[in-house]
Amino acid sequence: MGEHHTARPAPLAGVTVVALEQAVSAPMCTRTLADLGARVLKVENPDGGDFARHYDDVVEGLAAHFVWVNRGKESVALNLKSAAGLEVLHRLLDHADVLVSNLAPGATARLGITPAELAEHHPDLIAVEIDGFGAGGPLSGKRAYDLLVQAEAGVCAVTGLAGAPAKPGPPVADVSAGLYAAISILATLYARAQGGRRGSAVSVSLFDTMAEVMGYQLTYTRHSGIEQQPLGMSSPAVAPYGAYPTRDNQTVVLGTTNDGEWQRFSRALMNRPDLAEDARLRTNPDRVRHRDLLDTEIRAWCADHDLADIQRVADAAGIGNARYNTPAEVLVHPQLTDRARWRAVDTPVGPIPSLLPPPIIAGFEPPMGAVPALGEHTLAVLAEIGLTDDEIALLGVYGLIGTGTVGPR
Repeated sequence: MGEHHTARPAPLAGVTVVALEQAVSAPMCTRTLADLGARVLKVENPDGGDFARHYDDVVEGLAAHFVWVNRGKESVALNLKSAAGLEVLHRLLDHADVLVSNLAPGATARLGITPAELAEHHPDLIAVEIDGFGAGGPLSGKRAYDLLVQAEAGVCAVTGLAGAPAKPGPPVADVSAGLYAAISILATLYARAQGGRRGSAVSVSLFDTMAEVMGYQLTYTRHSGIEQQPLGMSSPAVAPYGAYPTRDNQTVVLGTTNDGEWQRFSRALMNRPDLAEDARLRTNPDRVRHRDLLDTEIRAWCADHDLADIQRVADAAGIGNARYNTPAEVLVHPQLTDRARWRAVDTPVGPIPSLLPPPIIAGFEPPMGAVPALGEHTLAVLAEIGLTDDEIALLGVYGLIGTGTVGPR
């Protein structure tokens, strides 16, 4: 990345995580831990594994979701519906610091790995469960996917346009819950290192996470009685704030966050002192009330100027601005390429480009480990925890383990 750092051990070196995970939320949590140097043992069903492996086949036969959130892990294919498979799981947990799961409602109880059972058999283990709606409520037993939770938590109602609600493109419920789970794990590991509790039970729900993300909207509605309507690429909280077509068929995104910025916006950027002095636009609440008037003026001005000229003057005036980009344009974005943010990551079908994790820690280069094939590490890991060759062979005979499926299914 153009800088020389003194190498230091990975922040989570020596931490072992066992993951019973599917889809995005728990895999995002454990990939974050792997990026920080933890060892992640991803326990998968021998019959197909994590179902996100099969969402699509666009990455040379692999699924885009799967390669995104599963680098740096070891895949252990183990049938947990059998007593022998469960016994092996508990032997894995004997050697682990953390268990992360996001199984279907009731699955941990059926497997005998509820927090109470884990506290009895693995008292030093930090057990983290990501679920849909949290325990103790009327929806606690429901299945919960990213879209369902976003709809239930009101996120879709404040996204898109009035009368045309939308789901945010990225799976923000899954990702946010996974990151909250990772934060919780870091906190409990720290507490344990400081001589606190030996183990801990942590639960994070997608619904509670999205209710937190909705904090502004919920606070506003509680105290005003008003349900703000979605404004596409704008915001009901501030004005001007939005996307405007330019003369050269681009789209510029412009925004202000305070009255001083509005004065610079109207005077230095648009050369419109009349707008700066208009009493209807003096404060942010005024501008929000007269958003249509304001947007009409800005839209007309942008339509008469090229993107590069707008951005040059906006930067000089200290006005926030951006170019509207599509995913294909972000792939070659100079802010990523010039800073060497892409790295090659090994997969069962060869190296693929992958983004470095967002945190840049001085002296630490993220490992960017390989995306595993289903069951690729089963034999090595089982031998490592003390299973004999005969025991491993017997598990294989009964189809209780998988020993490495190379390439796409």
